[in-house]
Amino acid sequence: MSKAENNEDSKMKKCVVKHKCKLHHGKLYRLIIRYFRFKMSLSPQQNLLLGFLTYTILGWLLLSLFFFHKQPVSMLDSLFIATSAISTTGLVTVSVFDTYNWFGQLIIMSLFQLGGVGYMTFTSFILLSNKSKLSNWRQKVLNAEFAMPRGFEIKVFIRSVIIFTIMIETIGAFILYKAFVNAGVEHNFAIWSGIYHSISAFCTAGFGLYNDSFEQFANIKSINLILSSLSICGSLGFIVVTDFWNRLTRKSKEITYTTKTIFGVMLLLLISGTLILYFCEPSIRDVEDRLMAAFFQTMTALTTVGFNTVPIGSFSTGILMVIIFLMNVGASPSGTGGGMKSTTFTAIIAIIWNRLRNNLRVTFFGKTIPIERLYVATSVFILYSSVIFFSSLFLSVTENFPLDQILFEVSSALGTVGLSTGITGGLSSIGKLIVIFVMFIGRLGILTFGLAILAKREEVKTFSEEADLVF
Repeated sequence: MSKAENNEDSKMKKCVVKHKCKLHHGKLYRLIIRYFRFKMSLSPQQNLLLGFLTYTILGWLLLSLFFFHKQPVSMLDSLFIATSAISTTGLVTVSVFDTYNWFGQLIIMSLFQLGGVGYMTFTSFILLSNKSKLSNWRQKVLNAEFAMPRGFEIKVFIRSVIIFTIMIETIGAFILYKAFVNAGVEHNFAIWSGIYHSISAFCTAGFGLYNDSFEQFANIKSINLILSSLSICGSLGFIVVTDFWNRLTRKSKEITYTTKTIFGVMLLLLISGTLILYFCEPSIRDVEDRLMAAFFQTMTALTTVGFNTVPIGSFSTGILMVIIFLMNVGASPSGTGGGMKSTTFTAIIAIIWNRLRNNLRVTFFGKTIPIERLYVATSVFILYSSVIFFSSLFLSVTENFPLDQILFEVSSALGTVGLSTGITGGLSSIGKLIVIFVMFIGRLGILTFGLAILAKREEVKTFSEEADLVF
């Protein structure tokens, strides 16, 4: 055990000893010490896997309690909902509003709030608020979860994450409440709906209290724009927020390369997707505000928020492929969204472009991407594609749905999007378990999951300080 780990172990012992009067003497004390030692023996990636798995199991057990139900629900469906919430996916096999009472809905909201901001983020913020230092072990786990460019301090980053999250979700809840009231929603339900959907949108969770998502609000611009703004803020990522804050407070002289790349890719894909849906999708031609509908469906796929104002099942096969592409690209690194991440997509395009031009170095926007970052990007792309292929293959065997719908469902689950053509509730028990597994991998991150399962501890590296472009 290293010196840093010994110090961490010593701190944990002192903390437990300080409160041992509250424990049932030696047995519980020794159990807690063993648990902390076990966590210390794991790599950062394995700690992330254990942390999210623990959250999922606790959420599942709570949602399985009958007094949180309006109507009976199976243990498997509760596990599906818990996994979907902690992974901020939004795929559901049962109606959240019709199945769970207010307390059950609160548990689900708490799960996707935790899943959105990340493992240990809240507890780290509490420690920093009490002027306590983050241990080396805790910093390693946080660095494994939030890949950051050079010059970013984890302490400043964590504060930015929590403060920005609380601020945006509070403002969003108030504005959404006003918009729902103006749309004719009953006052008390509008309050709860505003809070619930503000958090769900910012965390790009896709969970809603309306069984048709937001199809009934397709022509109400205020609700569409508020949800879009919240989702984009969450999916842009906390790197962008911290970067702009550092620039405004003059802690840094310029915006980082990562932020410029994130903005450029998101803007390009938002515009391209909106135009394709506007001109090529027949089902949105009957919507009163056709441009808004095209933009919202593009935005919801790219930010991986998972809300929809037009029935996805009515889309043509070609447009479904466009949505699948946007879901696979996904949001930005260190944000609340899923997918491969826009920077990974950028790196893959840069590799192809420079190979075709016979360039020896891989450059993008005039800057060379280091080889370590290219390794990460290609690994993510290959692993991501492999999971989609094999998951689609398994579901094709266990389910009786068309391949395009299965591919869409898998892409939505792995990208933690939550959009569906309508087959989620009809999945078999085996099919639900496959999608549960895919959603969990999507939240943890395909590369993090692989490192947690296969890598030796001393060989686990994330290259978080090697280059400016992160994934």
